Order: sequence, then structure tokens, then C-alpha cells
Amino acid sequence: MRILLVEDNIALADGLSAILRGTGHAVDVVHDGASANAVTAAESFDLVVLDLNLPEMDGLDVLRAMRARQNQAAVLILTARGTPEERVKGLDLGADDYLIKPFDISEFEARVRVLLRRQAGLHSATVSFGGLSLDLNSRAFFSGSTPLDIPARELGLLEILFMRAGKVVAKEAIIQSLTAFDDDISANAIEQYVSRLRKRLAPHGLTVKTARGIGYYLDKLPEPAPDIAAPEAPTPEAS
Repeated sequence: MRILLVEDNIALADGLSAILRGTGHAVDVVHDGASANAVTAAESFDLVVLDLNLPEMDGLDVLRAMRARQNQAAVLILTARGTPEERVKGLDLGADDYLIKPFDISEFEARVRVLLRRQAGLHSATVSFGGLSLDLNSRAFFSGSTPLDIPARELGLLEILFMRAGKVVAKEAIIQSLTAFDDDISANAIEQYVSRLRKRLAPHGLTVKTARGIGYYLDKLPEPAPDIAAPEAPTPEAS
């Protein structure tokens, strides 16, 4: 998932971005409201973590501009402005959640997980498809109770496809979701990840199919046809 962190406190921004990247997310960071407004107008994000007390443009104005552009990214407000009036104003402008500084890191991580799950249209912490399940809290895949060891990039790609199983995900959307500003993934690299995933998924009855010219989707492999025994030849009667 791709996350934009908007925070003018450099130390806090560095700490939160490290936590989010450590859980496998692509994270971009800006430190003022004008930059946040420009970036959200030009790029797509699954979640925006937004401080309110920002230089150049207030966080609420950034939020107002996002929603005016029909930007559907989930928004988690982080702020020391914790009066009921401020919270109501932020929620009325389209924020999805509100966290008052100082906050507990584990609560921050939990709220991020909930918002990303909700953004994907999921209501449970576990998603199953075919022979696999995805624990959204740990971002780990399981076959039964056995965890799968999947490299980070392939894991991110599988997570995107898994949460939209059976639906085509555009190649450009995959690239945006997997990369931050300073990353670079080519379409050829995505094809390589897809090829490797197909080999990993085949034993579990799943595959990644190509929607030519559009993107990819996760699908179930057809079940093998049952073996049909050939009829026995009749035993010749003794004369």
C-alpha cells in the first residue's frame, strides 16, 4: 500500500515513516501543506497521514482541497489540536480518523491497519482465497497454518492482487502502490515479479493472469479432471 505522511516535525516524520516502511508500505513524506496539496493532486495514495499545524497551508485546507477534487484516499489526522470542535471539523471535512498527539505507536499502527483494510473494502482482519489466507495485521500469507516466505516486492504485489481477487488491477496502479518518490519499478520488473509469483502460487491452486494491455488479476487454477479408468476388456469365454 502507498502512504503519504505529512508532518512538519522532522524527527516524528522520520520515526513514523520508518515504522510504516518496516511493515512493507511504500511511504512518501512531505513537511508542509503546500507540498501535500500538490502531491495529492498529482499522485494516488491509499492513505494520507496528515498533521494539521503545517507551514504554508493548514492541514484542514489540504483535506478540504483533497475532497473537493474527489480524492478518495483514507485520511488519518495527527494533531495536538484535540478539542471536540477541531475533531468534528476535521471529520466533517472528510477525515476518516483522528489521533491526538502524543499517541501510542501501537495505536497508530492499529489505526493505519484498520483504515487500509476499510479502504480495500474489507471488514475482517483475515482474507482467504483459494488455498491461501492473508493476515492483514501481520501482512503475512498462510497455507493452512504454515506461513509463506515471500520476498518483499512479491509480497506487496500479491497483497494488492489478493485484496482484489478476481478483479483486474491496472499495471500503473500496481507500480504506484509499490513505489515511493525515490523508488523506480519498471513494467518489466512487474512482469518478473508476476512470473515468480505464478510459480509460488501454483502449489496452492492459484495463479496470476494477465489482462492484456491493462494489468493483472488473481485467479484460481482449474481443478484437474478426475482420472477415468478405462473399461476392462471382456474375458473371452471358454469354448
